[in-house]
Amino acid sequence: MIWFISGGAFALGAVVGLLAASRLHVSPSKIRVLEKQIRQLQDNHSEYRESVSDHFSITAELVQHMTESYRDVYQHLASGAQDLCSGEVASKLLPAESDAVFETSSDPEETNPLAPPRDYAAKQSPDQKGALSEDFGLDKTAPVNDEDITLSQSK
Repeated sequence: MIWFISGGAFALGAVVGLLAASRLHVSPSKIRVLEKQIRQLQDNHSEYRESVSDHFSITAELVQHMTESYRDVYQHLASGAQDLCSGEVASKLLPAESDAVFETSSDPEETNPLAPPRDYAAKQSPDQKGALSEDFGLDKTAPVNDEDITLSQSK
């Protein structure tokens, strides 16, 4: 009887294995189709990356041309103001030969007025106590009593 059950289990396992293999078996034509799709997607991605790169390259050139045009317009207005307007109006504008409006400052404080917060307080002199000092802002002339503390806490 054990031989019969063992043979039946072996036969059943072989049938289930063959069915699973036939379902999971991938034909070479399907592999070729999938490889073709992968190549096509890679080509599309490469074209897209080139397109984005070209777009930003052209945008950078256009912004540069726009900046140069703005500089030319500003210089024209400044020279016209100096020639045609009173000294008060002309003094508000930079001289026509100056590109000071377009020059960048070497001082980072001037170029970026929004500086990140500092983790220290600026001192007026080296002898001054800093904000992180234990006695910063405390008045040493008036002694502090324990009664004053308990009265202020109970209010």
